[in-house]
Amino acid sequence: MQSIYDIPVNTISGEQINLNQYQGQVLLLVNVASKCGLTPQYEGLEKLYQEKKDQGLQILGFPANNFLEQEPGTNEEIQQFCSLSYDVHFPLFAKISVAGEDKHPLYETLIKAIPERIGEGPWWKDLVEYGLTPNPVPEVLWNFEKFLVNKNGQVVARFAPDITADDPSLLEAIRDELAK
Repeated sequence: MQSIYDIPVNTISGEQINLNQYQGQVLLLVNVASKCGLTPQYEGLEKLYQEKKDQGLQILGFPANNFLEQEPGTNEEIQQFCSLSYDVHFPLFAKISVAGEDKHPLYETLIKAIPERIGEGPWWKDLVEYGLTPNPVPEVLWNFEKFLVNKNGQVVARFAPDITADDPSLLEAIRDELAK
């Protein structure tokens, strides 16, 4: 399986990088969207980032427009929205696809590493009641799904979209990885 460190991605400003610059840090990769009912999670993610960045946690936001076109903006508009609405300082990347035939290789790798997610609470059932069809396992269910990567670049956990940044299961998993 390809290492996430070797997969090229673009920053939100358009610079192509590899994630190898984050080697030795714990990563929380999140597919984000600006016009989703879960968008307020930006606030909790930023708070978590500020609390844990000096301990070695990086939160990496990957905007995606795969779910009801809830991320329609350009990279510049997304950056501006995140800055003005949620004062986001964690790294954001260029908009990518996290589902479907045009899925970015990063998300192909993340999904192959951990096909099952932790937490499918009542939230996804609400989607079904609204007549929506969330993606089946192993695909990314919706916006704000989270993948936890250890200091060696291994994907160690995957959390459902409604698991927030202050959820005890997520915080425990992050604490455990930071302590290693």
